[in-house]
Amino acid sequence: MKRIRLVLGDITRQNTDAIVNSAHESLAPGGGVSGAIHAAAGSKLAEECREFHGLKAGEAVITKGYNLPARYVIHTVAPRWYEEAPDREEKLRSCYIESLKLADEYGLDTVSFPSLGTGIFKTPVEIGAKIAVKAVRDFLKENDSIDYVVFVLYSDKVMKIYEELIYQ
Repeated sequence: MKRIRLVLGDITRQNTDAIVNSAHESLAPGGGVSGAIHAAAGSKLAEECREFHGLKAGEAVITKGYNLPARYVIHTVAPRWYEEAPDREEKLRSCYIESLKLADEYGLDTVSFPSLGTGIFKTPVEIGAKIAVKAVRDFLKENDSIDYVVFVLYSDKVMKIYEELIYQ
């Protein structure tokens, strides 16, 4: 699908309209993707995030991108896979769908996602990738407002998993 692209690299350097932050419930700067996004965007991002008073797993909010190439950051909270909640797959799917709904609402053409939840929240990459690709495909089939979505991946191993799902 031409509307889904893969990049091996740093999400903070993506020149899409928005990048998606795999955020902590408090929206405070943390480690991993979230820490990198906050560091690259500058302190005003954390200030704006405090206005939201946190999120639950599967929810999403949008902020300015500040010092990032992207104009916006969409923050979403993946479920903690290791907690084994029965709705964790639906909550992870919701992260992608709610993020894309915000992009549509704000008239954004391009969005970059990391592999949500596959870091410290321990979603197995194979499962997270299947949920991600299906959610994005389903959304793009029903909505032509977004030109394309980029999955920005952090290793050759993860890239290969996504390639097999997208190009099979």
